[in-house]
Amino acid sequence: MPERGRPRTFDRTAALRRAMEVFWAKGYEGASMSELTAAMGINSPSLYAAFGSKEALFLEAVELYTQVEGTDIWSALEKAPTARQAVERFLRQTAKAYSQTDRPQGCLIALGALHQDSSRGAICDDLRRRRAESRAALLRRLERGVAEGELPENFDCGTAATFYATVQHGMSIQARDGASRAALLATVTGAMAAWKAQAGTDMV
Repeated sequence: MPERGRPRTFDRTAALRRAMEVFWAKGYEGASMSELTAAMGINSPSLYAAFGSKEALFLEAVELYTQVEGTDIWSALEKAPTARQAVERFLRQTAKAYSQTDRPQGCLIALGALHQDSSRGAICDDLRRRRAESRAALLRRLERGVAEGELPENFDCGTAATFYATVQHGMSIQARDGASRAALLATVTGAMAAWKAQAGTDMV
């Protein structure tokens, strides 16, 4: 029996990555269907057949982004021997990742969609969840520092995690506005100057 339907004639994974780059550069709202199909090398019917909708394409692109971009940021957070070094390396890797010139600057998860309405509630919810997961990763590393005796028991891990997550989000905006890597690293230096005040300790 002959196979029903027309076979796909494009590389779905490669097309998804190109869509990810369009969304990364322009955000969900700013990325038009014509820009997406042109970048992906397919027509609108093929896009809908393969991905279902623009919203579904965006959500899948964000998932790909989390798998392939910025992985050094999170490995730096986990592998550093102290909590302070973990946070500093996390921010330094962020500066490096956000300022690369061979791809869009900044972070898709921070900048992809911020204004929620009924037409893109699922998108904003997904990005909000992912941003919360980023803060949670910082929180876990700081709590580990307390548990291991590196940080004092009264160290406010929640406030510190929120602060450094906010710094990272701000660096994303700076990078999108054209900040150089040197400028982003200067932000890191300023953020780490606040560490001693938060920790109330000279521990590094």
